[in-house]
Amino acid sequence: MVFGLKLHLIVNDLGEIMNFQLTTGKTNDRLPVENLCKHLMGKMFADKGYISKDLFKKLIEKGVELITQIRKNMKNAFMPLWDKLMLRKRSIIETIIDQLKNISQIEHSRHRSILNFLVNLIAGITAYALKEKKPSITNIYMTGSQYV
Repeated sequence: MVFGLKLHLIVNDLGEIMNFQLTTGKTNDRLPVENLCKHLMGKMFADKGYISKDLFKKLIEKGVELITQIRKNMKNAFMPLWDKLMLRKRSIIETIIDQLKNISQIEHSRHRSILNFLVNLIAGITAYALKEKKPSITNIYMTGSQYV
């Protein structure tokens, strides 16, 4: 039997992991976002997979502004230049996920138990958190998910 899991991350401007959640591989990426942002406020930059009017409304009520690029079939909307520039910096989250997978070695396909998997995941996230040099930019939150 094969199990797929996704690691969802919220990362701040200093490259620090603010929150994370583990879900099944079939889980829609938008479902854990509201829970992940529970204690955050400000702007959150995400990819097109997070576009949802309902999610946007819920997050705005909690003080989080969700900013994404638009899909091809959507009408163009006004966006401040700063937000457009910060959307380009979203690649930082991919760099962080890459470091978690390759340096902290959280990606492994042959764990012998669920407990072993969870210990390896937490140890990898802790090792990343203790790194002195992390990929960073200023004053934004980013979200992303990755299969682990």
